[in-house]
Amino acid sequence: MSNEVPLLAARALTKAHGRTQALRGATVELRAGEILAVTGTSGSGKSTLLHCLAGIVRPDEGSVVYDGRRLDQLPEKQLSELRRTEFGVVFQFGQLIPELTAIDNVALPLMLAGVRRTEAHKRADEWLERFGVRGQEELRPGEMSGGQAQRVSMARALVTGPKVVFADEPTGALDSLASEQVMTALVHTVRETGTTVLLITHDHQVAAYADREARLLDGVVRQDSVDLEVAQ
Repeated sequence: MSNEVPLLAARALTKAHGRTQALRGATVELRAGEILAVTGTSGSGKSTLLHCLAGIVRPDEGSVVYDGRRLDQLPEKQLSELRRTEFGVVFQFGQLIPELTAIDNVALPLMLAGVRRTEAHKRADEWLERFGVRGQEELRPGEMSGGQAQRVSMARALVTGPKVVFADEPTGALDSLASEQVMTALVHTVRETGTTVLLITHDHQVAAYADREARLLDGVVRQDSVDLEVAQ
């Protein structure tokens, strides 16, 4: 691993879900400004690792250090604040609110943070344009294609200016063309903003968009720091 101090690091994480041991001592580092792909088959512990690194769940053992702070020891109130202000999350199926339009979905995190509706909509519109879905502002999730909905989800994750974006199988429900469009838009945007990305995927074509790849097998990172040629 690099001598550079990582922005986010997991050390010897273990996590069980009932009798299933999802993580068995996983260790991984994420440097500021990079895109790290964590790959592995279904059931290898990828999503559990993401949830631990994002402070969504606490590991049973091990440590998660973010920007000098032990996430696994922070009170829930501070974790919630971090997730609201410094972390953004993109899920496989987007998890947009079906009753809200695209612009309202993107503006929602800002309004929850106290930004006035007019300003929140202005900033949301800018992010929709960045992700190539301007013109779909008034569409609801059920009226969008899968690729459009996922780009709206990415705009929502980035609208607050997070330092780290956690993307959990963001193209898993998309066809190859939509996957390429979504990943191209994500990579272009995070390179422009300097955002750090943890990308969970089982698809090696998607992983090729990252700077490095960490391969997870049976809850352990078996190979780390696999440098990749960044796809543009």
